[in-house]
Amino acid sequence: MLSYYKNTLYEAGCDEAGRGPLAGPVYAAAVMLHPDHPILGLNDSKKLNEKQRNALRQEIEQKAMAWVVSSIDPETIDRINILQASLAAMRNCIERLKTKPSIVLVDGNKKIPYLPFEQYCFVKGDGLYESIAAASILAKCYRDDYMLKIHDEFPEYGWNENKGYPTEKHREATLKFGLSIYHRKSFKLKSSQSNLFEE
Repeated sequence: MLSYYKNTLYEAGCDEAGRGPLAGPVYAAAVMLHPDHPILGLNDSKKLNEKQRNALRQEIEQKAMAWVVSSIDPETIDRINILQASLAAMRNCIERLKTKPSIVLVDGNKKIPYLPFEQYCFVKGDGLYESIAAASILAKCYRDDYMLKIHDEFPEYGWNENKGYPTEKHREATLKFGLSIYHRKSFKLKSSQSNLFEE
């Protein structure tokens, strides 16, 4: 895991969580790490367990130079598609940072549109650069918290366990109970695709 892409510049790492689920918002985060306050154990959020993520979340929020979390609701996802919604959430994060970055490191292969900052894209960047890893952790933690909250409203879908991803239990619940107000109406997966996006 690399600390910086260019250690002479203010870098912001950016990542999203929740592109694959059938329900809930997509979340994004941007993090600018402080060079004088290192954080040990940063990694791709999917490679960490819940306890590790939550501990690192607190440390990121306390030690980072700046950080922002943003989300895009299911209605907007249905209207503009999940890719554009993910990029919009990331753009919101970068634009709201209290400290403006010199460059932006983005997880994936798509640049964030309409940003006045130099950008670099990295496929699986959350396993390469600490700032992107930190962003992936915040996005994942905040989205999981949201799904746990709405699980209390619709417990029949099991969002406390699947977080909205198309597990067999979740798909069976949608067939039995229909779609909730939190489902993405434009997502129609075949049964053979049910495990594509599980975490």
